[in-house]
Amino acid sequence: MTGNDPVYLRVVEELRAQIADGTLPPGAPIPSRAQLTQRFRVGETAARHALRVLAAEGLIIGRVGSGHYVREKSVLYPLQRSRHTDHDAPFAADMQAGGHRATWDWRSEPVRAGREIARRLRLEPGDPVIRTRYVFRAEGKPMQLATSYEPAELGKGQPVPEEGTNNGRKSLLSRMSAAGVKITDIRESVHTRVPQPTESDLLDLPTGVHILHVERTHWAGDRPVETSDIVVPGDRFRLVYSVPLGA
Repeated sequence: MTGNDPVYLRVVEELRAQIADGTLPPGAPIPSRAQLTQRFRVGETAARHALRVLAAEGLIIGRVGSGHYVREKSVLYPLQRSRHTDHDAPFAADMQAGGHRATWDWRSEPVRAGREIARRLRLEPGDPVIRTRYVFRAEGKPMQLATSYEPAELGKGQPVPEEGTNNGRKSLLSRMSAAGVKITDIRESVHTRVPQPTESDLLDLPTGVHILHVERTHWAGDRPVETSDIVVPGDRFRLVYSVPLGA
């Protein structure tokens, strides 16, 4: 630190280091604002701001009437991106492979494609699509969200359930096969971002946790036939990719 650094950074850096080296283990209480002001000889405002920064970084959590505590370290579950392509819910396959009980809810409805979804599906804005929203859970805890879009024309003649739990909706490959469409390629693009308020609420995300946003599109030859936005909490999962090499 230099002499021009804000004084609260002294508090942040020392507490951050103690959390990193285990001096303050998960679940340990963090000194109160009054204790921080005495220990570091800083003002009340600096102590408050230091706690705010550590909470925003996801290192500590506040409990009403109890103070702040070191956040428990998350177990990162693997999400395989190269298999289970014909499973009704690839997330469930990953969870079940690790011995965890997976459940999910979904709801489908006809909507008009917005500009971005139309671009991804090579449609015109306003064209009809089927939107399906999913909430995936492990041991009853919400763990992942997904929103899928398919051109409505591909589902003509097929019964479309409006909602369900765990089953009742065939896999994408099965639905496309029934429509005479063969999936030939799956492409994904991944980036991180700050969660939207509704996403934070649905996933019960702590302050400071970002999400992985997976944009996935299924192709039949040179035609995109489904596109999804998958929301993965950054503190709960790691994406695992397998890239087979030809002989």
